[in-house]
Amino acid sequence: MHGYVANTDFDWYTHLRAQDRLDEVNFWQPSGGRAFRVVERGAPFFFRLKSPQNAICGFGWFVRHSVAPAWLAWDSFGEANGAPSFDEMRRRIERYRRAERDPAGNYAVGCLMIARPVFFAPDDWVRQPAGWARNIVQGKSFDLRSGEGDRILNECLERAAGRLEDGEADGERFGDPLAVRPRLGQGMFRIAVLDAYGGSCAVTTEHSLPVLEAAHIQPYASGGEHDVANGLVLRADLHRLFDLGYLTIRPDHRVEVSRRLRDEWENGRVYYDLAGREIALPSDVGERPDPGLLAWHNEQVFLPSF
Repeated sequence: MHGYVANTDFDWYTHLRAQDRLDEVNFWQPSGGRAFRVVERGAPFFFRLKSPQNAICGFGWFVRHSVAPAWLAWDSFGEANGAPSFDEMRRRIERYRRAERDPAGNYAVGCLMIARPVFFAPDDWVRQPAGWARNIVQGKSFDLRSGEGDRILNECLERAAGRLEDGEADGERFGDPLAVRPRLGQGMFRIAVLDAYGGSCAVTTEHSLPVLEAAHIQPYASGGEHDVANGLVLRADLHRLFDLGYLTIRPDHRVEVSRRLRDEWENGRVYYDLAGREIALPSDVGERPDPGLLAWHNEQVFLPSF
């Protein structure tokens, strides 16, 4: 099992350490770059402050990598991007990109999504890996079973004692004995669902990202989880109708529209044209909507006709 030690900025660390306990952070990269396949999901991901600090200031659990417009990264994670505002986040990104400023943030950035981050006070910083080379720009992976990887992991776990969930420090692991099963947060859920559906509406196949949203089938407030199988990508208007019960997706993946949309609002013809349409599904079977959750929405949310 390998972990990853990533270079980061003092401003990013300072802002996040001042926040209340976070479920997730976005460790952004100034350009989209290549897919990140250095470590597996659930591996420890360590935050190393660059010079002059040259120390590890915290860690979390790697969940996934994605490439997204900067504005979507901000919309999804907000201050969990390590900045107090979108303007400040853009300023930092554009400093590295050395490109023309873009107030809308339409350029792509890499998003390394980290669950359950822990940030240490300066007195608890962990010594960086021995022999860390100055020419390491982004980061480096380490074997966690021996040498510096083993030392860093154990020192971080010791400093985080009392702030970790069950299984993160002492044993209820899955697969490899050092990997944990990180839960998705709201921001990760949004990006993961958009990725699963290829950035298109499941009903209309609309690809205009600014009008697409990640919908929970069973709302989080009603016990639903931030899980891709509990999500659908829907155009904003369809998402609203779905949440209010005027539209649903049956377990056979076909759209159903309530007659009450017409009865209550004397309109809705454009939506009735969608009735019976089969939605587009993720190519990964494990990311397709859970039939049981679709049935829950049909029974608990969808509005029956008068």
